[in-house]
Amino acid sequence: MLALCVIASSSAFSDEQEMRFVSCPVYRDADAGRKSGCWLTDHAPSGTRYDISLAPTKPDWNFAVLVEGRVSEKQDGACGGVVMDPVRVSVLAESCTRHMLPAEGYPGRRFVLPPRNVRPMSEARPVPPKPWTDRVFSLVFDFNRSFAVYQLDDYLLDQAITYIRAVKPRKIIITGYAATTPAEVSGRTFAEKPEVASDRAEFAAESLRRLGVDPAIIEVHKRLAAEPRVVEGADGLIEPSRRRVDIDVRL
Repeated sequence: MLALCVIASSSAFSDEQEMRFVSCPVYRDADAGRKSGCWLTDHAPSGTRYDISLAPTKPDWNFAVLVEGRVSEKQDGACGGVVMDPVRVSVLAESCTRHMLPAEGYPGRRFVLPPRNVRPMSEARPVPPKPWTDRVFSLVFDFNRSFAVYQLDDYLLDQAITYIRAVKPRKIIITGYAATTPAEVSGRTFAEKPEVASDRAEFAAESLRRLGVDPAIIEVHKRLAAEPRVVEGADGLIEPSRRRVDIDVRL
């Protein structure tokens, strides 16, 4: 079982650096739990407590998390930690002891719909403006996972299918990637399973098929190491960009 914090990949970070570390999450019961509770995690070498509440994937306080992100320029003090934004959280298999803090005067944040909230399917989507060109849409994933990140991948997929329905492409090339190159984080080696690249690609392909795309125009490929190209859904973060699917729409 992990202790509350484990060694991070670096003992000091600047606001511009992309941080990666492993720790056990802590929940703060701000505002009596009325949709404004906070997720925190401690960086042991620096003694800094970070606010990771803005991650699309929420932690599970039974398990350790891989935290990836940057310190935000906007610090609101709502949760009692240094705000990370953008930030991504991947739930790992290692067990943690549940840890909850009282509000201690921190108000938390009232729930609001995220900007990447998908509108009901009954609502008509605006037709993408012309000129139409070949475009690549990307989905991003949590570490070693191939299912959609809620209120992120569903939004990105909605953008892709809206474009596809409008332009009626001759071909769609779907390429799944896995970050199989080993990387040291918090004194441990992280590398994704090779098969997750295929799983991600097939998830995207099946999603498009179910949304009415002709299977005959879909090609599915996989690659085990993605080039360090930052994609939209990763909000400027390099490492999450390696864990992705590219949906290449060819006119």
